[in-house]
Amino acid sequence: MHTDTERCVRAVQSKDARFDGWFFTAVLTTRIYCRPSCPVVPPKPENMTFYPSAAACQLAGFRACKRCRPDTSPGSPEWNQRADLVARAMRLVADGVVDREGVPGLAARLGYSTRQVERQLLAELGAGPLALARAQRAQTARILIETTPLPMADIAFAAGFASIRTFNDTVREVFALSPSELRVRLPKKRTSASTTSTSTSTSTSTSTSTSAPGALTLRLPFRAPLNPDNLFGHLAATAVPGVEEWRDGAYRRTLRLPYGHGIVGLTPQPDHIACRLALSDLRDLTVAISRCRRLLDLDADPVAVDDQLRTDPLLAPLVDKAPGRRVPRTVDEAEFAVRAVLGQQVSTAAARTHAARLVIAHGDPVDDPEGGLTHLFPAPEALAAVDPEALAMPRTRRTTFTTLVDQLADGSLNLGVESDWTQTRAQLLALPGFGPWTVDVIAMRALGDPDAFLPTDLGIRRAAQELGLPSTPAALTARAAAWRPWRAYAVQYLWATDSHPINFLPV
Repeated sequence: MHTDTERCVRAVQSKDARFDGWFFTAVLTTRIYCRPSCPVVPPKPENMTFYPSAAACQLAGFRACKRCRPDTSPGSPEWNQRADLVARAMRLVADGVVDREGVPGLAARLGYSTRQVERQLLAELGAGPLALARAQRAQTARILIETTPLPMADIAFAAGFASIRTFNDTVREVFALSPSELRVRLPKKRTSASTTSTSTSTSTSTSTSTSAPGALTLRLPFRAPLNPDNLFGHLAATAVPGVEEWRDGAYRRTLRLPYGHGIVGLTPQPDHIACRLALSDLRDLTVAISRCRRLLDLDADPVAVDDQLRTDPLLAPLVDKAPGRRVPRTVDEAEFAVRAVLGQQVSTAAARTHAARLVIAHGDPVDDPEGGLTHLFPAPEALAAVDPEALAMPRTRRTTFTTLVDQLADGSLNLGVESDWTQTRAQLLALPGFGPWTVDVIAMRALGDPDAFLPTDLGIRRAAQELGLPSTPAALTARAAAWRPWRAYAVQYLWATDSHPINFLPV
């Protein structure tokens, strides 16, 4: 979009927040870059230039605006709706792969040479993987500076910087302030948190509470509108005891992370998602935020989705009644695939019971001072070591389960953010006991394919019939061609016609 100068200028002049994250405005006279909705007086069009990423702005010598804080914009929806090399690379960068494995590790995961990956990213984003990862480290550092009393040296390494000097230089270059000056600029009530707990946010508001050691409270932005009913309703209704819970208006769950584990609480608010994170290792902060955003589909563009679905006169009333529905996704793709198998041809309650048994027997225990969470969901390696005869399920499903976890454990099946959707679908369909419904629900919620569709789902067929849509799988698939590439969102609107608990925000 950044190449369409006229459209970008109109978005900036109207301060249209829908375009935050789609592009960044760099002001030639002040050498500052902003989000499109920056509250200051818009610059003259001839003084504006546009970039596709914050990293590209930084490479060109612009610093972040202190008013609109463009680094806190929602991510571009492009990377979640595409499955090409650039989109897969961007999802891996957000997941911290460059910091942990370097550019060679990123290229190896994608199956391309480092030169090809760098060339593709530079062509589309104006910045290579190192610059993109550097911009993300700067954002993580700013969060830690503003939300913790940690010493700057600890923040530097937690944010992924190789040295304190690099940390200081990057923060000065990106924000035009030293790390200490960033912290001094905060109101005192935001820097007076105890050494055992930090409760603050990326805005000027804060709260105090009794909390777990190292707990951080952040605001996760999204593009409005966002309807939380089916999003949080689905997560709460299918929650696995010990791993997930709904408590005091928040969805809470445990997280398995690269350097340790964490517990997150996510609470829907009118203009953001309140995110409370307790991490065993602060180096996991970037990854944890990325996975929470992915779980709640916060980088989606609901206006584009809903506008497309409204073109069907039978879907339009559902969209108009409750716009902004998101696809509830997952923080762990392998976990979701296992749970999809456990849920085959059984009720939601039975699926939760099966999963809870596995968690108690094979999950890693965790402490949760603020709630009732007890375990991490078992890793594929732990499930692959389970005696098949000990599994309380029919023999055919037992075969499906053991085949799946064996392939996840040995790496022959990869469901990560870098996976090729077409190839992964073919691999899943080749597994015993995997039919179209199981593959499509994994594609929709684990792989993140926005066009995944479930024409054989009984709830979808029943909703289609009640609305006057075709109810046979073939005819419904043909009708749904007009909904592409957003058929996964159409699934959410169709499911929402039912009275199942997944469609209602818990009270």
